Amino acid sequence: MQLLEAGQAETSARILYDSCPLCSGKDLRIVRRADCSQHPLYRPEIPADMTWLGCADCAHVFTEGYFDESALNLIFGRTQIGQTVGHDIEGQRAVSARMVQWIGEQADLGDWLDVGFGNGSLLFTAEEFGFRPVGIDLRKANVETLRALGYEAYCMDFADLATNGRFSVISMADVLEHMPYPKPALAAAHRLMQPDGVLFLSMPNIDNMVWRLLDANKANPYWGEIEHYHNFSRKRLHALLEEHGFRPIKYRVSERYRVCMEVLAVKQERLAS
Repeated sequence: MQLLEAGQAETSARILYDSCPLCSGKDLRIVRRADCSQHPLYRPEIPADMTWLGCADCAHVFTEGYFDESALNLIFGRTQIGQTVGHDIEGQRAVSARMVQWIGEQADLGDWLDVGFGNGSLLFTAEEFGFRPVGIDLRKANVETLRALGYEAYCMDFADLATNGRFSVISMADVLEHMPYPKPALAAAHRLMQPDGVLFLSMPNIDNMVWRLLDANKANPYWGEIEHYHNFSRKRLHALLEEHGFRPIKYRVSERYRVCMEVLAVKQERLAS
């Protein structure tokens, strides 16, 4: 990949939101400006400046826009070591096991879809507990590796899956904040799950003391996280889940990443109005 020459225009950019991607509110304010140029996946063709907005109507915090196709190709053209299939799966097995046990207390054994499966640890461990694992990821190399290991895996948009009512569990571990528009993903999850299926989500939680302390010390890594478009609070996430036909039932602090939360929600038969 060649660096930009003097005077050369940037080839990749963000597509700006014209309203809040969760509630369509128009009353937006700047919350934070950040620099993503130190991120491992950054490329000079991608704008380094990140502007975070807050919605006055629903209190959601999100970037001013999402990357266009050319920028996504640059970002997904590389994979961080922790996102490669098989990386540290023995070290992550115990953490994944606690996650599977927690989810399994609410879910029947059956097909488990992991959206954005990364190193595969959660799927491999779910299989140990008796679930039938299925993975979906936008990184082609990861999907090919998982298939070579004998697993069902797809490289496609999650919302394009057509197996309605199949899954007893859908996990979206540190995924929803990567999606420009989270609502279609939650609608797809509702469609793809069995009645009373369990949805697992994890992501950073913007509303806690650790987050505020990191901000105060100018040491919060998430403002410059190039792959993230959203920063959720527990309250805002719960409201979004209820809007899409899920009943949040459990909350806990995540072991996987700093300042993150984990939420379990159960599919309801009818979408909330």
